[in-house]
Parts: sequence; C-alpha cells; structure tokens
Amino acid sequence: MATAVMAPTTGLLVTKGIVRNCLDPDLSLVERCLSGDAGGWEELVRVHTRRVYGICYRFTGREGEAQDMTQDVFLRVFRTLKSFRATEGSFTTWLTRITRNLLIDNYRRTRQDRVTDSIEGQLPLLEQSIPSSSRPEGAVVMREKGEILQAALEKLSPELRETVILRDLQEMEYREIAQVLEIPEGTVKSRLNRGRAELARLLRRQQAAL
Repeated sequence: MATAVMAPTTGLLVTKGIVRNCLDPDLSLVERCLSGDAGGWEELVRVHTRRVYGICYRFTGREGEAQDMTQDVFLRVFRTLKSFRATEGSFTTWLTRITRNLLIDNYRRTRQDRVTDSIEGQLPLLEQSIPSSSRPEGAVVMREKGEILQAALEKLSPELRETVILRDLQEMEYREIAQVLEIPEGTVKSRLNRGRAELARLLRRQQAAL
C-alpha cells in the first residue's frame, strides 16, 4: 500500500510519487477530472465559470464575446489539464493564466476592430463609492456606475487593464498576478499604479461630463 507523507513546512503531500499541494482546494477536483470523472468536470466548470466569465467580460466589455471566451477557456482546460503542476502554483492561478492568454490572443486578432485611446493618468474602486441603499433606484445607480467603470476600463491599454482587473476586481495577490502575467512583482505594481491613475482620470472626466 502506498504511503503518504506530509511535509510540515510546505503543505505538500507526497503520495504514489505525486506531489500535491494540500492547500489548494481544487486539487481533488483536478484529480477527479484526470481520472475521467464526468461529475468532476461539471463541478470544476460550475465552481470557476463565474470567475472566468467575470475576467472575460471586464476585459472585452461584451456579454456575447465574454460567453464565447469563457467556453474557449474551459475547452482549453479540458485539453491541457494534464499539464497542470500543483508545485508551480494553485489551480486558480493556472486557470487565470489560460484565461489571460486567450484574451490577449483574441485581442490581437480583433484589435483592428477596436479603438483604444492613448492616455496617461489610484483607483478609488468605483464600487466602494456606491452608497448602499434600500431604495428601488439603488440597483439602477449601481448598474449605471458599473457601466461607467466598464467603459473606462475598455480605454486602458490591455496590459494595464488586465493588471487592474486581476488586482482590484478579482482581488488576486501580487505574487499570483506575477505568475499569471509571467512578469516580476515590481512590474505588476508599476502597471497597477499606472492603470489606477489612468482609470481615475477617466472616471473624473466622465463624472464631470454628467
């Protein structure tokens, strides 16, 4: 019978020669999927669809395109899950990297159909400025604020937009973002500062125009 040994300082479990990160809650789902468990695939998609769609929508700004991209992401996951290595990061980080790469590829293919303003410009997260309200118009105000934020995000360059989305909207750690984008943490922070500044400038312009 195979034995399992827990490495006390790393949170890794070694069993049957496989190194498993026990701190990753998705690992059991990944193993079910790799074993051919159809229920495992359904659960994996259910758990992560909202997150993937959120990234796709914030990046593209189009519901239909975001839905198509979300399907493409999970198709890629289905085809490449065997390449996932728990020792190289969490499943969520791996999934986010796949999402990001597909979004960038899609952006490059369709960039001639898009117009991105060249602008220079700390994001007071728009959602934080939305007062909680039990009045019926509260939901309308929230939707309008969300639309303003989305319009401003679409005017950021792709590298700044993805950094702001991953940090301020998806709340990923700097280390995780660096793994997804395959850049140093210092570069992540630099892009985030620039993206926040430009986004804040855009939001001020839009508010002044109202």
